[in-house]
Amino acid sequence: MEPPLLQVQGLVKRYRRGWPRSRTTFELQADFQVDGAGVIGVMGANGSGKTTLFELITGGNQPNEGRVQVAGQDIHRVRYEQRGQLALHYHQSYQLRRFRRTRPAFMLEAARMPQAAVHLFDEPQFNTQDGYIGFMLAFFRRLRDEGKLVFLCLHPNEPVHLEILEQACERFIFVQKDDARVSRLLQADTLPALVEVPAVRSYLGALLPERR
Repeated sequence: MEPPLLQVQGLVKRYRRGWPRSRTTFELQADFQVDGAGVIGVMGANGSGKTTLFELITGGNQPNEGRVQVAGQDIHRVRYEQRGQLALHYHQSYQLRRFRRTRPAFMLEAARMPQAAVHLFDEPQFNTQDGYIGFMLAFFRRLRDEGKLVFLCLHPNEPVHLEILEQACERFIFVQKDDARVSRLLQADTLPALVEVPAVRSYLGALLPERR
């Protein structure tokens, strides 16, 4: 039996500040599983932890608790230069994100995949020129059809961004940060179902009436 394409298990990332008695200034919690190929839309307010989530999934950020498994392999135990064979993080202008090396290579294992199975697009710039959006949507679908898992993170500021998410994605995640500076994931199978959550409606604000 094939393992899930992605398992995020009990993942916790904390940022602390202060000396000598430090305090937690931000905490991200995530726990979910994706069995196979698909396109997942991700939204959340600035500072909610979307980029941190992507960095944890690609092994570019070390969690305080939990683990990330790509096709059954713990990405944080894979050699740094080979983590891109499991998952890739593209930030805005499609540049690959880099990460710090905290453990010597001899303590890590080789990647068991020749090409990345998970592709994470972090707020890519969508040009509204004719044909460009259609090209990108076709690209995401092609990755899915090739057996890849795609994450598409957008910070909607105009209705077309919601249309892109609805057309491209088959599942949705909203990263919600509460008053205690803790972020958790809300999940839904459709965008309308996600929008029913009050926190999501508040986040999208004036964009929603234009879709009625």
